[in-house]
Amino acid sequence: MKKKKIKPLDFSRVKTYPLKTRKNLVKKENFAQPPLEPATFADFFSSLPEILATRDLRKLVQKILLARHKGKPVIWAMGAHLIKVGLTPYLIKLMDKGFVDFVALNGAGVIHDVEVALIGETSEDVSQSLQDGSFGFARETGELINSALLEAKEKGWGYGEAVIKKLENEKPPFSDLSLLLAAGQRGIPVTVHVAIGTDIVHTHPSVNGEALGKASLLDFQLFCGAVKELNDGGVYLNIGSAVLLPEVFLKALTVVRNLGYEVEKFTTANFDFQLHYRPKQNVVARPTLKKGSEGYYFVGHHEILLPLLAQALIEGIA
Repeated sequence: MKKKKIKPLDFSRVKTYPLKTRKNLVKKENFAQPPLEPATFADFFSSLPEILATRDLRKLVQKILLARHKGKPVIWAMGAHLIKVGLTPYLIKLMDKGFVDFVALNGAGVIHDVEVALIGETSEDVSQSLQDGSFGFARETGELINSALLEAKEKGWGYGEAVIKKLENEKPPFSDLSLLLAAGQRGIPVTVHVAIGTDIVHTHPSVNGEALGKASLLDFQLFCGAVKELNDGGVYLNIGSAVLLPEVFLKALTVVRNLGYEVEKFTTANFDFQLHYRPKQNVVARPTLKKGSEGYYFVGHHEILLPLLAQALIEGIA
C-alpha cells in the first residue's frame, strides 16, 4: 500500500486576536520589587514576586499564623536532614514563638539529635566507613537510644518521651542544641516512627526488637491523636522525609477518619530537595481532597527555605 504524502500545513488562515484581549496569568503587579537599601527582612520578603512558590509560601505563612490564632495545632514532621544542616536553633526559636505544637521524627532524626547533644557533631562519612564495616557502630549512640527504649518498655513510654527522659538524665554537654530536649522542656510532644532495619541503632548488640516496636507503636497512637486535632484550621508540615513519614501520616489520617472523627479544612505542606511521589500524593494531594483543605509543595534546600519560612512567621509577614 502506497503511503500518503504529507504536505506542509498552510498557516495563512490561522485566526489571531489582539494581545490586550487575552487573560494573562502574570501581570506587572506580580513582578519583584527590589527594596531600597538598607532593607529589613520585611522589605525583602515583600519584594519577592507574587508568582508560583512565593505566592504559595505567603499563603502557607497565613495559614500557620491563623492556626496559632485559632489555637489549632501546627505539626512538624521531619526527617534527619534538618538537624544535619544545622537548623535546630531555628526550630527551637519557632517553639518559643508558639509555632510548633507537635514534632514527629523518623529514627534518623533522633540519632543525629542525640549525637549533636553528646559531642556537638554528627553525620559520619558513610562511603568511607561502609568499606570496613564500621558504619553506624558509634558506641554511645546505640547505647543511649537502646537503653532508653528498654526503660520505655518497662515504664510504658513512647519512643520520643523515652529518649527525652534519657537525655534529661544524662545532661549531655551540648543539650542546648538538642531538638528533643528543647521540646521536652517546653512540653511539646515528640513522636518517633521507625521501620526495623533503617537506623544504625538497630544493628547494635543492645537493640531490643520488642522495646523498639512497642515504643514506636505507642508514638504512632499519640501521633494519631494529634492528627485528629487538625480539623478546621490545623497545619501539617512534612519536611525532609520522602517515604516513611508521608506513609505514617496517610495511615494516621485514615484511622482517625475510620474512628468517626472529622478532619477537614486543614492545610498541608511538603518541603524537600526534589519532587517525590509519596509526599506529593500522601501529604499534599490525597489528604486535602475534601473541600476546604489545601496542600502546597516546595522544592529547594532546607537550609534556605526553612529560615525563610521561620523569619516570616516570627515577624508575622505574609
